[in-house]
Amino acid sequence: MDQKQQHDQHPVISDLCFHLSKVISSDATSDDVLSSNNASQTSNKRSSTPLPVAAIRVLLNVIRRSKAETMMGLQADLRDATDDMMQFARRGGPIHKRESFASSCKYNTQYLLAGRSHIALSSGCELFLKYVTRASLETPNFTQCKSQVLERGERFAEFSTQARSRIAIVGSPFVREGSVVLTHGQSKVVEALLLRAALVEKKRFRVIVLEGRPDAGGAKSAKSYSNAGIPTNVVLDSAMGYIMERVDLVIVGAEGVVENGGTVNKVGTFALGVMAKELGVPFYVAAESYKFTRLYPLNNADLPEMGGIGGSLRFLDTLAWSANANNYDTTDEKNDKDPNSLQPYVVNLPSAVTIENPPCDFTPAKYITLLFTDLGVLTPSAVSDELIRLYQ
Repeated sequence: MDQKQQHDQHPVISDLCFHLSKVISSDATSDDVLSSNNASQTSNKRSSTPLPVAAIRVLLNVIRRSKAETMMGLQADLRDATDDMMQFARRGGPIHKRESFASSCKYNTQYLLAGRSHIALSSGCELFLKYVTRASLETPNFTQCKSQVLERGERFAEFSTQARSRIAIVGSPFVREGSVVLTHGQSKVVEALLLRAALVEKKRFRVIVLEGRPDAGGAKSAKSYSNAGIPTNVVLDSAMGYIMERVDLVIVGAEGVVENGGTVNKVGTFALGVMAKELGVPFYVAAESYKFTRLYPLNNADLPEMGGIGGSLRFLDTLAWSANANNYDTTDEKNDKDPNSLQPYVVNLPSAVTIENPPCDFTPAKYITLLFTDLGVLTPSAVSDELIRLYQ
């Protein structure tokens, strides 16, 4: 039995894959802007469901399917479902997105946590389980409590879905006319913020995007910005220090926001924060409140185990001349006869060389200027107070 068939037979994992494959309306831009004839703007209207929101909808369906007759039994079902999703995520579990075309359908395999931490999934599930526990204390009657949890849970999921819109509204005023914005990797909430500033508020500014190795997340985001008419420049991750002198502000996303006000995000964010502080550039983080998590890391060694990454990491020399073929393994043979062609080559490493490819790193609060959240604009020191409100 292949992985897809196994997932289809597991209701929790199948449900998670279904919700992740759905698209939602993006609130980065207003309807009047999106109704224009500019196809590049319209293409930004839809985006994938955030992982924690998909998990919450899965847990709501678990409640609907549960045959438990007590709140203790229902909570056990929810914990089991959460564990199933976390184990699936830690394996970097592949999800099979069903794509329809004019004449056929096919499954497109993508990796759930490729290049990301599972912290956002964990915090979303933990927040929902805490809510169920609180509801059981407020409403002792099991039937009434179950009905109340479903009703409020749906509202919470809808509220969470609109988080990007609220963040875009509170964060976009910080993008000033004529400014240069530096960002890192691919963050849907950062995209929403910058697209709102450009398409709704009609501001003119430039975006510099770090490429975001190894998944080219920054390059993918650059396409969205360029399609929206924003002047966009992609630079190597290693050039962040070189480029920082031209930058007015840095905006990055987050996989998780921890108790001490620090954040966990795509690897390279920590170095970017240090560089920004050294050169006096404001460093902003845009993150949804369901990513606030009760972790207290002091350094990168304290981070929990990261999610797996599908496939192996390869090192390419993209400036290799075909004349150097004796030293490299070519990945493209179509231009081998052209002695002047530039082709990428895979650099073969000896078996004794180990490769470390961390997907995320921890950025301490002292490097963060402000956080743009759906709860408003927060200082890093205010995160602990918001966590207390969320989990009390």
